[in-house]
Amino acid sequence: MNAFEYTTPQPILRSKLNISQYLSRLDVLKPLRQWLDECPVRDRQLAHFLCKLIPTQCPFERDIQLFGRTLLHIPPMCKLNPLYNEVVGLRFRALCYLADECGEDVTAYC
Repeated sequence: MNAFEYTTPQPILRSKLNISQYLSRLDVLKPLRQWLDECPVRDRQLAHFLCKLIPTQCPFERDIQLFGRTLLHIPPMCKLNPLYNEVVGLRFRALCYLADECGEDVTAYC
């Protein structure tokens, strides 16, 4: 037994939690993520509203150019949103509902 094993309590040594497991336990947005993932789209008006509300591309991404040269690129800020994947998934489910269940043309939303 070395000094580390002697001075560290045994339950801490036995628990092999890595950082991602520890952070997943502390995820305060998990209930909201689950709600967005499980939110059903069963109404035509709601589906149209979601498709209009959630953009296809991030509206904040920009290239600032001067004389044809790019001076500055502003990255998409949507990627910083912790609920980005869930919101995009909700928009996709709304599009699928309109196309599959309602038989509507969704090219206006693409």
